[in-house]
Amino acid sequence: MPRVVVTRALPEPALASLRESGADVWVSPEDRALAPDELHAAIRGADAAVTMLHDTVDAAFLDAAGDRLRVIANVAVGYDNVDVDAARSRGVAVTNTPGVLTDATADLAIALLLAVTRRLGEAERLIRSGEPWAWSIDFMLGRGLRGKTLGIVGYGEIGRAVAARARAFGLEVVYTKRSRGDEPGQVELGELLARSHVVSLHCPLTPETRHLIDADALAAMRDDAYLINTARGPVVDEPALAAALRDGVIAGAGLDVFEHEPQVHPDLLGLENVVLIPHLGSATVETRTAMAELAAANVVAVLAGDDPPTPVT
Repeated sequence: MPRVVVTRALPEPALASLRESGADVWVSPEDRALAPDELHAAIRGADAAVTMLHDTVDAAFLDAAGDRLRVIANVAVGYDNVDVDAARSRGVAVTNTPGVLTDATADLAIALLLAVTRRLGEAERLIRSGEPWAWSIDFMLGRGLRGKTLGIVGYGEIGRAVAARARAFGLEVVYTKRSRGDEPGQVELGELLARSHVVSLHCPLTPETRHLIDADALAAMRDDAYLINTARGPVVDEPALAAALRDGVIAGAGLDVFEHEPQVHPDLLGLENVVLIPHLGSATVETRTAMAELAAANVVAVLAGDDPPTPVT
């Protein structure tokens, strides 16, 4: 009987699918990320691992698992937490969960865009503070979107879904993409930063994109521009962003992800011109269930000797 290790609880439909395959399924009883020693102890002797984005799947993880390990099913579209080359060298398949979280993440990017440009976080804090307020013609003015330019960095499935939503608000869309895109509006990063009223990040985290948005990139943006990040935290140099927001280099930011999650740079916490939310991009009941079910389907396929639905390797 194959042994499947699930490093954190999943929605029941996914666990049921794993059990119905005939596997012995172990689910972590802890409602938190396992420490490395706990993770390595749990994975020992497993045939499959269902991992979360907070799990570091590196050579030490693979060594701890042993020779039986056949598949790592990461419950995320990104897989920067997995050493894909190390897994490949051991003949271990790596899978992810693309597609099923596209709409939820795109919706959240637009929500952050609206929240920061219309100052919704500030406004709610004002109401909850109990401070007196009254309507006036210039009270808490934000920025409109129609006729403005949205720059999308990374024009994959999520980036294209954000573009479709943005056009409904009257935004012009420009984008960067590693390869030549089929749609008009593709530009180089420098032009995108200089032109865009809103820059939305949708690129994967790679050595090339780590701190892609640094102090120089922020200085290249318009001083009335906003930065949205629903990709990965380390794509942005967080101290540089905090300084840019404090000093008026850019107008504001909306962040769903952070460089050192779950910690947030302390200089961001006291700023009114940034909206901060705790990695909720795919956080709907429907999406998280679909992600878990897809991860389970990948495990079941590999253990049955079939090709997984969404392979990385």
